[in-house]
Amino acid sequence: MEVVLSIAGSDSSAGAGIQQDLKTITALGCYGATVITAITSQNTMGVQHVMPVPGHVVSSQMESVFTDLDVKAVKIGMIPNREVAERIVARLRNNPCKYVVYDPVMISTSGARLMTEDCIDYVQRELMPLCTLVTPNIPEADVLDLRALQEAGVAYLVKGGHADGEMMNDTLCLADGGRQVYSSQRIITANLHGTGCTLSSAIATYLAKGTSLTESVLLAKEYIKRAILAGRHLGVGHGNGPLWF
Repeated sequence: MEVVLSIAGSDSSAGAGIQQDLKTITALGCYGATVITAITSQNTMGVQHVMPVPGHVVSSQMESVFTDLDVKAVKIGMIPNREVAERIVARLRNNPCKYVVYDPVMISTSGARLMTEDCIDYVQRELMPLCTLVTPNIPEADVLDLRALQEAGVAYLVKGGHADGEMMNDTLCLADGGRQVYSSQRIITANLHGTGCTLSSAIATYLAKGTSLTESVLLAKEYIKRAILAGRHLGVGHGNGPLWF
């Protein structure tokens, strides 16, 4: 049983964050471990409150996991502030992991800011070069220096869900300059809560199972399509509902 570690925030409605990562990792046949970076009060209507976990507690969680479990891949989601980011970077430098997938969660779908400004600069400079893949959506890609990522030998996947049109194009840019576009038909649904978390944790899980990066992205895209279709008619909550499996 391969171990995939999710380092992310907690979602009290369980449609995104740590809870969604665990569902995805388990559904795809791996064992999920967790390090919680923030506790959020949120539901399908939006984020009501965010409480960052103190940096030393994040370090302690990572120490507990890495000293006992054989972690094959790491998925990183919400990093609320620079203190937490520094602790994650320090641990990953001490315990290098072959596969690290980072979903740079900056602002929630409902518009809540989930990362401080000074943290954005730090994670780009210090954390992202330690990653295998970074998965920004279009607004996040506009903030990041993607050329610097490629120069650092890090691949990135720009998710096209925020673009207009019936077709969605996710563009994978490899460290060697190669590029692959994954196109899919837009699914009309009001339930898309946790899509970024699901995709990034699915990619990390496939990488942990020994699948290549390009194939892992393809399989994760197929998986999230099934999850969106399965969740279209769920009646969970009164807003942007979750996916299903």
